[in-house]
Amino acid sequence: MEVSKAVSVVFFVFFAQTGFGQVETRQLYGRIMRQSSSIEGVNIVNNNSQIAAVSNIEGDFSIAVKEGDVFVFSAVNLNPVKKRITQNDMVSSQLFIVEMTTKEVELQEVVVNENANITAENLGIIPKGQKKYTQAERQLATAGDFKPIMLLGLLGGSMQLDPLINKINGRTKRLKANVEIEKREKNLLQLGYLFDETYFIQKLNITKDNVNEFKLYAIENDEFCTLMNSKNKTSTEFLLGELAVKYKEIKASENK
Repeated sequence: MEVSKAVSVVFFVFFAQTGFGQVETRQLYGRIMRQSSSIEGVNIVNNNSQIAAVSNIEGDFSIAVKEGDVFVFSAVNLNPVKKRITQNDMVSSQLFIVEMTTKEVELQEVVVNENANITAENLGIIPKGQKKYTQAERQLATAGDFKPIMLLGLLGGSMQLDPLINKINGRTKRLKANVEIEKREKNLLQLGYLFDETYFIQKLNITKDNVNEFKLYAIENDEFCTLMNSKNKTSTEFLLGELAVKYKEIKASENK
C-alpha cells in the first residue's frame, strides 16, 4: 500500500510539472501603421523562436506567439521597433497595433575642394552665367543644324559647309540622339542614387525582374526628371509612386 501511494505521488508531481511547464501559444493578428497609414512589406521576426512574417498590402500580419516573446519590426525606410508580448496581448481580441516612423537620413557636409570658389568665371576666363555644355552638346553645337536659308549663303560663298555636309550624312541627327542618351543616362544614375532596388520592390511593389524597366519608364516622364533634378525628394517620391501605379496597370493589361 505504501509503495502504491509513493508511485501515485511521483506521477502527480510529474504531470503537475509538465502541465505548469507548458506555455500557451496563440496566433497573434496585428497591423503595422505609420502616421495613421498602413504599411506593406515590413519584416516581423520573433527573436525567441526565429519565426518570421511580412505585413501585407493592408499592413496586416499574423504570427505564432507566446507570452514574453520579443518581436522586431523592420523595413529599409523605417526605424526598427521592438515589442514584448504581454499577458494582456495574449488574451486581447483586438488587433495588435505597431506604430512605426520613417527613417531620417542626415547627410554630412563634405568639402570636396577648399578652393571650389575659384572658378573660370571668377577668374574672368569665361563670362559669368554662360551655359556649360556636356561633351555631346559641344559636339552638336560644333556640327550645327542645317536650315534651308543657308543655301542663300552658299551663292555668296559665305555659308559654312559643315552644317550642309552633316545634313547629308546624318551626323547632326546622330549627335542629337547622343545628347538625349546622355541625359537619360544621367537621370538613370540619379534615380538609382536616390532609391535602391529594395525601395522599388518593397515600397512600390515592382517585381525584381521589372525594376530596370520601370526606371526607364519613369525617366521618360519630363515632370518627374525635373522634380528629381531639383533635389526635392519628397515630391519626387510622391510622383514616383503615381508612376508605379500607372506602370503596374500597363503591365497588368499586357498580361491579360
